[in-house]
Amino acid sequence: MIYSMTAYARKEVKGDWGSAVWEIRSVNQRYLETYFRLPEQFRSLEPLLRERFRQRLARGKVECHLRFEANPAAKGELTINKDLANQVIKAANQIMHMTGELSRVNPFQVMQWPGVMETPEQDMDLVNQALLMTFDETLIDFIEARGREGENMKSLIEQRLSSITEEVVKVRARMPEILEWQRERLFNKFEDAKVELEPGRVEQELILLAQKSDVAEELDRLDSHVKETTNILNKGGSCGRRLDFMMQEFNRESNTLASKSISSDITASGVELKVLIEQMREQIQNIE
Repeated sequence: MIYSMTAYARKEVKGDWGSAVWEIRSVNQRYLETYFRLPEQFRSLEPLLRERFRQRLARGKVECHLRFEANPAAKGELTINKDLANQVIKAANQIMHMTGELSRVNPFQVMQWPGVMETPEQDMDLVNQALLMTFDETLIDFIEARGREGENMKSLIEQRLSSITEEVVKVRARMPEILEWQRERLFNKFEDAKVELEPGRVEQELILLAQKSDVAEELDRLDSHVKETTNILNKGGSCGRRLDFMMQEFNRESNTLASKSISSDITASGVELKVLIEQMREQIQNIE
């Protein structure tokens, strides 16, 4: 399956401990980059989350956000980190003395200082377990979303590949007629200039003209690139870099084809090929 680097997933979980919401979103990026926005009490989960992303994803800029709301009734008995509370109070008194402001330290502000109020460790273990389980479910939804978007991109690219094949067939069918037209045009120039050339010289000029305008090799390579790109799409997986390389190959052949153009029809086909290749390239920029 083809996977897009652009996706979004959200999942909510509730328990006696409270409620939480996981959100995962990503955009295209050359490599895998993960960013986390977690409440301070869940920072210890970050290495586990990062490893889960690394195992399932290859590319993309991924942002993971956790919103957590505790149930006050389920926290159990609060404990006070007295050493830390004393340090906070002492620091607050020192600052008030330095500024010359005499007022009482607000106890609620002290309680809000991270780490002053603590909950039993066993409660956090239960919460972490529930959060990790929900994260795994969110990650599955996220990857499925990437897959659906990737399949849409695959369909669009396959349509462009079919159009490229049609242009190749059109040019190949027109080449004998174009070469004959160029041959007559060359003879007409000689006649208008009243130049008489030896038969051998005429044949040499025609051979040189045919060589300069021969695009059979470019057409064959375009056909080959269409087949290889189709194979890459069918194989799936993390194939964005390989597809990007194929777009470079497509561009090389279309440029050469356009440079050899000796008729407006070939020029028009060359322009159409460039448009189709660019449309594919835009899609491939978002493929993992």
